[in-house]
Amino acid sequence: MAKYDYDLITIGAGSGGVRASRLAAQAGARVAICEHSRVGGTCVIRGCVPKKLLVYGAHFADDFEDCAGYGWTVPEPPEFDWARLIAAKNREIGRLNGLYIKTLEDHGVELINHRARLADPHTVEVGGGAITAAHILIATGSWPRMPDIPGIEHVITSNEALDLLEMPRRIAIVGGGYIAVEFAGIFNGLGAAVTEIVRADALLRGFDGDLRANLAEEMTKRGIDLMCETVVAGIDKVAGGYRLDLEGGGAVEADLVMYATGRAPNTSGLGLEEAGVRLDAKGAVAVDDYSRSSLDNVFAVGDVTDRLNLTPVAIVEAAAVVATLFHGIPTTVDYTNIPTAVFSQPPMASVGLTEEQARDKHRKVEVYVSRFQPMKHTLGGRDETTFMKLVVNGGNDRVLGCHMLGMDAPEIVQGLAIALKCKARKAHFDATVGIHPTAAEEFVTMDEKMPRPGSGP
Repeated sequence: MAKYDYDLITIGAGSGGVRASRLAAQAGARVAICEHSRVGGTCVIRGCVPKKLLVYGAHFADDFEDCAGYGWTVPEPPEFDWARLIAAKNREIGRLNGLYIKTLEDHGVELINHRARLADPHTVEVGGGAITAAHILIATGSWPRMPDIPGIEHVITSNEALDLLEMPRRIAIVGGGYIAVEFAGIFNGLGAAVTEIVRADALLRGFDGDLRANLAEEMTKRGIDLMCETVVAGIDKVAGGYRLDLEGGGAVEADLVMYATGRAPNTSGLGLEEAGVRLDAKGAVAVDDYSRSSLDNVFAVGDVTDRLNLTPVAIVEAAAVVATLFHGIPTTVDYTNIPTAVFSQPPMASVGLTEEQARDKHRKVEVYVSRFQPMKHTLGGRDETTFMKLVVNGGNDRVLGCHMLGMDAPEIVQGLAIALKCKARKAHFDATVGIHPTAAEEFVTMDEKMPRPGSGP
């Protein structure tokens, strides 16, 4: 008889957990996956996918406004029905949830629809009983984190924003990260008056400085009220909505308040520390390069480890764990040059080093930029600027970073990420023939260096 009930038990059926479970089962392992909610995790159920569907929905406002320049006439004003959009989004999420469940079933993975808790290094308590496994994978993701201030009970998070019964006329969004920025664009595009309150001096810490500044300019042009270096002291319910009192004086009133001030690893109540799994100061599972925790047979992937919190990264980490455990190939993940995007309006995307990071690492840095009005807007008349930037190591001509703000930025930068993985040089970009007329061709025609301190020999 087998020593354990399963070869692998996964706790959490998000993108990373499902990928690991499926691949392990394909390798011949006996696998169970525990999930107390719907299958698909944050990305599919309450994150990337539904949020981008709402981004698409909001962008129709631009298309209706601009189409007259191309000879179209639409009703004035066009009518929007929030309830219909949310219902359509829910149907799609339901479809994807079903596909994820079918994938697990087709590969022989047992889905246990209950909350799970680690009892000891090999035992998981679930559904009133206990099951055992040779290996356990923690893939429970992250959860919205909110500050402890008076009135915080009145706010919603991105979870609730995706299922509102009706659209707010005025919304205050607190936070300067990608979730806050994306929802600001969504609600603004759908007609709400949006105020975004940011503690820092600029949006999107960690992205290239020029990209951040250009996005702030575009958001302001669209009518979003950006309040940087502003801290909310407390929130009060008032007639018709809420009042946000600001540190140093002043207040903002809104019908709805949304907080997007970060996410915390979802480790509470899992019994991890009691079982011997070490957590770091943020509550994340501490892992080595192979995603192994302080217990040799317990692994963790995705946001619960607080490494690089992106869905595709969790999927790659999951595949690496399976290769290590069930194929006998010790595998780590290369976290360099991983592309990322913000589905703001307009969208932005980056891969590689920012200019600031490059100057910290390299003696000579060259910068190339391009700013232009997208061709689509020449007839549509929209006041929107595309911004592109290449960061190059002046010592060896290697391209260190590619950054873009504008229409189709995520689609374009995905391709450039391959070039950076291949260690492309600026000469390779220059030797590449562009596709005309496209925005992407600008990345292979930039030839004028920006005068910057530190660009010389």
